Parts: sequence; C-alpha cells; structure tokens
Amino acid sequence: MEMPLEKMVDPTLAEMGRNLNEAMRMLEDSRREAEEEREKKKYARKDIPGPLQGSGQNMTAILQLVQNLMHGEDEEELQSHRRLQNVGEQGHMSLLGHSLAAYISVLDKERLRKLTTRILSDTTLWLCRLFRYENGSAYYHEDDREGLLKVCKLIIHSNYEDYAIEGFNVLHNKSPVLYVSAACRTGLGQYICNQLGLPISCMCSVPCNTMFGSQHQMDVALLERLIKDDMECGKLPVLLVANAGTPGAGHTDKLARLKELCNQYKMWLHVEGVNLAMLTLGYVSSSVLAATKCDSMTLTLGPWLGLPAVPAVTLYRHEDPSLSLAAGLTTSQPVEKLRALPLWLSLQYLGHDGIVNRIKYASQLSQRLLENLRKLSSIRTAEVITKPKELTFTGKSVGNILGNILLAIVEDEFNSPVVVFRFIREHLKSALDGAQYQTATVQESTKDSNEREIDDALNRWLGEQLGQLVPTSGVDVVELEDEGVCIRFSPLMTAAVLNTTPEHVDQLAECLKAKIPILISTLQLREEFKQEAYRTAGLTYIEDLSWPGLGAVRYEPNSEEPDPEKQLLAMEKITNGLLKKLKELDSDLIFSTGPEFEGEKNCIYVGMVTDNLDVPELVETIAAMGKEIEESSKLLENMTEVVRKGIIEAEQQLQKANEAKLLEEGLLRQIPVVGSVLNWLSPVHSSVQGRSFNLAGGSLESTDKLYTLKAQTSEGTPPSTPTIIHTKHKSPGQKLFRRSSRTSASDTVSETSMGHTEEMEESQSITEMTRLEDKNEIHQSPESSVQLNGDLEFPGHPQSEGKSDGTSNDIKVVQQPSEPAEAEGLEKEDLR
Repeated sequence: MEMPLEKMVDPTLAEMGRNLNEAMRMLEDSRREAEEEREKKKYARKDIPGPLQGSGQNMTAILQLVQNLMHGEDEEELQSHRRLQNVGEQGHMSLLGHSLAAYISVLDKERLRKLTTRILSDTTLWLCRLFRYENGSAYYHEDDREGLLKVCKLIIHSNYEDYAIEGFNVLHNKSPVLYVSAACRTGLGQYICNQLGLPISCMCSVPCNTMFGSQHQMDVALLERLIKDDMECGKLPVLLVANAGTPGAGHTDKLARLKELCNQYKMWLHVEGVNLAMLTLGYVSSSVLAATKCDSMTLTLGPWLGLPAVPAVTLYRHEDPSLSLAAGLTTSQPVEKLRALPLWLSLQYLGHDGIVNRIKYASQLSQRLLENLRKLSSIRTAEVITKPKELTFTGKSVGNILGNILLAIVEDEFNSPVVVFRFIREHLKSALDGAQYQTATVQESTKDSNEREIDDALNRWLGEQLGQLVPTSGVDVVELEDEGVCIRFSPLMTAAVLNTTPEHVDQLAECLKAKIPILISTLQLREEFKQEAYRTAGLTYIEDLSWPGLGAVRYEPNSEEPDPEKQLLAMEKITNGLLKKLKELDSDLIFSTGPEFEGEKNCIYVGMVTDNLDVPELVETIAAMGKEIEESSKLLENMTEVVRKGIIEAEQQLQKANEAKLLEEGLLRQIPVVGSVLNWLSPVHSSVQGRSFNLAGGSLESTDKLYTLKAQTSEGTPPSTPTIIHTKHKSPGQKLFRRSSRTSASDTVSETSMGHTEEMEESQSITEMTRLEDKNEIHQSPESSVQLNGDLEFPGHPQSEGKSDGTSNDIKVVQQPSEPAEAEGLEKEDLR
C-alpha cells in the first residue's frame, strides 16, 4: 500500500514527489495536444479558404468584415465626393421586408400560400390604383429589363400558337419584328434578342424626329412606313417599345398616336420611363396620361420613392392566365411571390400622401432649377430645342389665339421633371433665339465639328465640377445624339436617395453661375494661346479638341541626336522637368500631362483660366523654362564628358611622372632593401607634383599656387548659370501670369520709371561694391586677378603674369556695363 505524499516524514521528499507528478502531467498534456493536432491535420483539407477553416467565426468578426467591405479600409478618398445614400424609415421598412421574407419562407405550405397570395394581390391592386392602370396584373423582378423580356415571351406565345410545341421552327416562315425607339436605353433591343435567341434582324430601331417636335421623340410617320415595309416582306410586327421620359433628355413619345398605330396593326405597346411617376399626381399632362392605355409598363419605384432593394414592377393586361404562366409572368411557387413583401410594407408606411408628396417634391426641385437656368444667357435648356418657334404669331388675330393654344399644347407635351442643360457660346445663343426652329436646326447641324468637340469637352468638365461641388444634387453628364454632351438633373431618380433640398438646387445654380466666366474666358483665350505658341520658338502647339482647358504645347529641344529613341527620352526628361517647375510656380493655373487615355505624349496641358490671364507671359515662361532645362542638361552632359577626359589625362600624367621618377632615382632605389640603404646613405630630394582639375576650364593644373597661397583662389571659378526667365514686377499677393488691374497709361509710365530708377540705383551700388572688391583683390594678389581674367575670357588657357594691368581693366569692363545701356535694356524688357 502506497503512502500519500502528505504523510511522508521527510518534507523534502514530499516536495520532490509533487514536482515530479506535476512535470509528468504537463508532459502528458503536451503529448496529448500534439496527437490531437496531428489528427486534425490528418483529416483537414488544404484547399479550404482561411475564413472557413476551423469551427467558424463569431458574429462580431463577421460584422466587422462586412463594415470594412462596405466603407473601405483606406480613408484617402475624399468623403465629400461620395454620394451618400439616404436610408430613412421607409428604407428600414424595405430592409425589414427582406428579413421577414426569409422568416416567412419557413412556414408551413398552406399558411405560406395564403400569406403570399394576400401580399401579392394587395400590392398589385395598390399599384394599379396609384398609377391609374385598370384591370392590370403585376410582375415583380430585380432587373428592370426582365419585365420587358417576359412580356416578349408572352407576345410570342400569343401570336404563335404552336410555339410551345415546335419552338423556334414556327418563327422561320414569319419572323417577329420588335420596334425600339432610337432614344431608348443603349443595348435594350440587343439584350431582348440575345435572351430570346432571336437574330438581331428581328430588332428594328425607329429614328426620332428631325424636322418637327422634339428630336428625342419617335418619328410616328417613319414608324408606320417601317411597319408596312416589314409586312410586305413577310414579317410579323409584334412589339413597340416607347418612352415616357427618355433616358437622356426625359422626353415623352406621342403615346396616344402610337397606341392607335399599334391597334391598327395588332401590336403590343410597352412603355417605360421616369415620367410614369407623374401618373400619381392630381394633374397629369395628356402625353403622360396616354400611357395608361398601353398594354404594359415598367415602374422603378426604388429610386422614385427612395426605397432600397425593392423590385421593379411591370404592369400588364392579358386575359389568358395559362399564357402568362408559360411566359413566366406568374408563378406557382409561394417563395417567389415574396418579392413583393418589401414593397408591400413600404407602400403601407408611406401611404398615398407620402407617395404623392415625394414625387411632387422632385418635380418642384426640377422647376426650381429650371427657373434659375433661364436667368443665365450662356445656358441652353431643353426648352430651346423642343419649343417650335414658328407656331408663335403676333397680333390680336385668330391666328395668334390658335398659336398660343398650340404652344400651350406643345409645352404641356414636353413637360418633364428631367432638366437637361448645356453651356453654349453667346453668338450661338443669340442666333438660336432670333431664328425659327428649322433655321436653328440647320445651324446646329452645320456647326463646325471642331467647335462642337470643344463645347462637348467644356460641358463634360462643367458637369464633373458641378457633381464634385454639389454631390447631393445628383447631376450627371449625358451625351445626346444631336445636342452633344449635356448636364442632366433628374430629381425623381436621385432626390429621394441623396436627400436633395431646395438649398442644394440653389447652391448648384450658384456654382454654375461662378463657372460660366471661366468657360467664356477659356474659349476667348484659346486662339490667342494658339497664336502665341506658333510665334514662340521652341514650342509646338498641340491641337487636342477634347481637352477642357486653354490648350497644350510641346517643347521641342534643339537636338542633333540621330537616334529617335534617345531623342524621345531626352524630350520626355525635359517635359517632366518643365512640368515640375511649372507646378512649383505661384500661379492659379493647373498644369498636367493631359488625359490619362488618348492624350498626346510629352506635352504640357494648361487647364481652365480666367479673363485676367497674361497669355504672352505664360507662353514666354514655358519656352524660357524649357530652354533653361535643356541647357542645364547639356551642361551636365558636357561636364560629364570633360570630367571623363580629365581623369584620362590625369592617369597619363601620373604615369609620366612615375616614369620620370624612375629615371631620376635609378633602378637600385626601387629594390626594397637596397633602396632603403641607398636612401639612408644618399637621400633624394624630390618634390611631389600635385594636380587640380579645373571644372570651368576642363584642364589639369598644378597645385603650386594652391599650396603657396594657402587657400583656393578664384581661378577656375565656374560661371553662374544664366537665368533666362524674366518675371514682370508683381504687386504683393499677385499671382503669376495675371494682368495688372491698372489700366491708366500714366500709372503705367510712372510705375515703369520708378522701377527703372530703383533698378539703376541698385545696379550702380552693386557695380561700385564689385569695383572695390576687385581693387582689393588686385592689390592683394595680382596673380589671382590675372588668372581670374584668364578663366573668364579664355577658359583653359592661363595668361602670362605680365598682363596684370590689362587684366584688371578687362575685369572692370566685364562687370561694369554702362548705365545708359542698362537703362535701355530694362526699358525694353518692361515694354516687352
């Protein structure tokens, strides 16, 4: 029987026993852990990603990862330029709907079927009542193009009875034709054909008006001719896609006339666009109200009402439920019906008043901006394009009354919550205001292509600037076929999401008003900058019409290098140095290497400017800086070559000195032991000839004078690098390249004379000080003055010591220019 350690008589042995047991236990635990780790590694897969390995992560780590992915880990990006999404309480209801949909999906089948049917029927009824679409059904989808795709399937099933059995074989004899407006979304027709497996020939793009009406409306007469031609070719017109608010300009097609045409040729009319939101208001324009008679329409309620992650809705009318089921517009799966749950909750939360107020608020924002834009003469809105001036009659006649009625109808037809505007030149604005619509159209079509491209670049810059200055406005840049690049303000798509207020609209108008003078000044000074660059030697003007700025120039170095690659490298080096120096100047201009893509290489691009820019001074400075950088690079290359030759010459002289020493001392003195004995018995007094390298002269010289004078004299002093840039006298706080605010000639003359007097007095004082210093140096060391003149006048060829007097006179001549000549030079410089 073992005795416990506590009952042992010897406490030391008891302590040793306890320590031994503890050590054995630790060894057993470590061995057991190692075996468990080996077992885990034995059955673990090496291809499992890191976050999935082990027993999983906790909720805090996962949410932290989501937060980092949402907001980004780097904070270098400016927060002001980000468009922050406004998620209000109605947005929380939408997000709650997605969570409830996942929870409801686990209910039993019968309860789930009843609940989903109630949610789907209620949402469909509410939407049909809100948008005045009677006896309609609804299809909820994530992609806003998917509803049109399902409608196309429904049309094919309706027009081809054997399509469900024979498939695409029934389309061979009589292929369907889908008509899409040219102002529709880009790639819409191609997307439909690809998804349905139809050839691109089944899609027909209908051009817009060219003479009368809006240039963004579908040409109805041309559409009818296209339909007749297709029917004569044995094709079957089945679908027409029209717009109630084009994606670019927000214009509405003539839906009433198009519906009559579709009824005549038994076609399906589908309408989409942002103007469909106006159907919820009390007063609706006749052009938009005609959309209620169409066969189907697609609504994007998410951006209109500020609801995140809600599906788009396609309302349609069809009497055969079996064909709707075959096309995928209806489903028997209860889980798919839960797509309407977020919209069901959000519509109840907003109510009818909340929905109407949000859409009316967006319309008021567009009208507020439109009123501000009408006050700016350099801004053209969509009204100038769409209003036909020839309908306006003068006088109090019947024609005048009829003209006003027609004009009111036209204004009602083109009423849209989307504001599209564009900066134009003053003379074009006056021409458009004083001419008829046809004449304005001809002038716009015959406009010079170069001016059109320049205007597009300036409007693109203006849109980007407004988007950065007022990000909550939601303005963006669009490119229209006839007008070119324009700026679009669509509050229905952005106001609810970005929380746009009337103050933001006023701020947008103020920023636009502040940018117009810059645009006008840049346009006016572009030609002057171009002519100055042509007249300046060493600069080449680069014609880049897509650059929104003053222009671009390239400095052409005077190089005789035959290798084009080396010449290109030298030009690139000079351009980089020139750009760096220009950016260091105290000016308001922005210098860059141009656009990242499709830009000219080795060029200096000048950005937007103001009206007080001194263009000749700017061009002269660029040329002078480029020449200075070029000469500095050449000087460095020449100095490198001189140093290399000097090193070779020094090695040769050292070799000659060693040979002379060997001949003078003899061969015996070169033997280690014998040479030491001979040097002890008969020492040899040989002086070491030191050498110094003159960078200015590029030659090796003796160091006798250096050791004799105990200091480095001024011989071989390299001349100072000449400064070519002549900067005009600037007042305190005035930036470079800015014209003076004084316009009086007397002020200019007095300022010039005062500047001449001050500069002459300063030059005289400097000259006297230099003369005194030169005299002192001449009295102290005549040799140094002689050598100084040798370095300045004839570098690398020292003068004899007998010309000290002449040398001092030469120094005075070099450093003391005549005062009248200096004054005349300063006067010419100021006049230039």
